[in-house]
Amino acid sequence: MSDAGRWSDLGPRFGVGALIAVVGLICVWLGGLPFLALTVLISGVMVWELVRMLDPEAPAVVLACAAGLALTIADLLPAGYALPLVLAPIFVGVGQLGQRRATYSIFTLAILLAGFGMYSLRENYGAVWMMWLALVVIATDVMGYFAGRFIGGPKMWPRVSPKKTWSGTIAGWIGAAIVALFFVLYTGANAQLLGVAVALSMASQIGDIAESAVKRRAGVKDSSSLLPGHGGLFDRFDGMLGASVLMLMSARLIDFPPGLTAAQ
Repeated sequence: MSDAGRWSDLGPRFGVGALIAVVGLICVWLGGLPFLALTVLISGVMVWELVRMLDPEAPAVVLACAAGLALTIADLLPAGYALPLVLAPIFVGVGQLGQRRATYSIFTLAILLAGFGMYSLRENYGAVWMMWLALVVIATDVMGYFAGRFIGGPKMWPRVSPKKTWSGTIAGWIGAAIVALFFVLYTGANAQLLGVAVALSMASQIGDIAESAVKRRAGVKDSSSLLPGHGGLFDRFDGMLGASVLMLMSARLIDFPPGLTAAQ
């Protein structure tokens, strides 16, 4: 591939990515209803894209709206009451899809847990740590993108994700650790944060690979064409999907933020 071809998607990818980052960081900083609206919108659109890939005959808009409504109510309730609402759209979809119901169930659960987890992280830990999570995922994606193209080398899993290289994968871990090091130096968290960041980087890459597997099975290149240079929201937020679910599952286990919780 020529140099021009290798970098042909960089302009649209960078422009759209920058716009998404600006909107996202503003909503993270504001918190409350703006961030709630953002997480619900992203989650609903991702469910819409998922359904369209798995079963074009299924009512994708209806299922997306059901997921968004359930997530909105869940975010406004205590966690114990919220959990059944996070699961409810799965049962609605199972009754509507004619095929690939298991894939729908697993990914819809992950999408709604990620949306719920991001909102909970912002509400419970503040804008700084929600930005930390976002920056870990962004660093993983950016470092992986450039290392994969500059260094190249062996493919990680060519059958599922033909462009993903081991060099890009490892560079993503390094990028996440650099972000964590900055936060260790300026927040007072201890060095365990580096390990957490690398684990979240790995989870984001797993989310990326899992979404690639769904697209390959569905026979599509992108989840949709909403975002020039990126495909759909599912293509853009698959990494955040994996990282957010792991963060939600492990926050209490690792006493997050490490080194700060015990001092409070």
